Amino acid sequence: MEIENYQFGRITVNGKTYTSDVIISPDGVNSSWWRETGHKVSINDLGPILEADPDVLLIGTGANGIMKVLPDACSELEKRCEAVHVLPTHKAVEKYNSLSEKGGRRVVAALHLTC
Repeated sequence: MEIENYQFGRITVNGKTYTSDVIISPDGVNSSWWRETGHKVSINDLGPILEADPDVLLIGTGANGIMKVLPDACSELEKRCEAVHVLPTHKAVEKYNSLSEKGGRRVVAALHLTC
């Protein structure tokens, strides 16, 4: 999977553009990711992320970094993944492309596309 473009509210992956938050894994794009509380990732929101079975997880917190990962969710992710990076979405996209090109580990990105 290659993220070709990200701009506020839009992301293009392998030639297809999405306008909702996404989880990108080697298996494809889940464009139905939503959280119980829009700008917070809680432990209850982790199901679709964990189903993607990441070794390395990148969480994009939006263009301005508004979305937060709550401490209990972060702790659970850190238990299950080799590495978890929480970054503004444009930086998470750059890191995703860099890491996924190298191969060897299963890289997954959960990206908030707006604020």
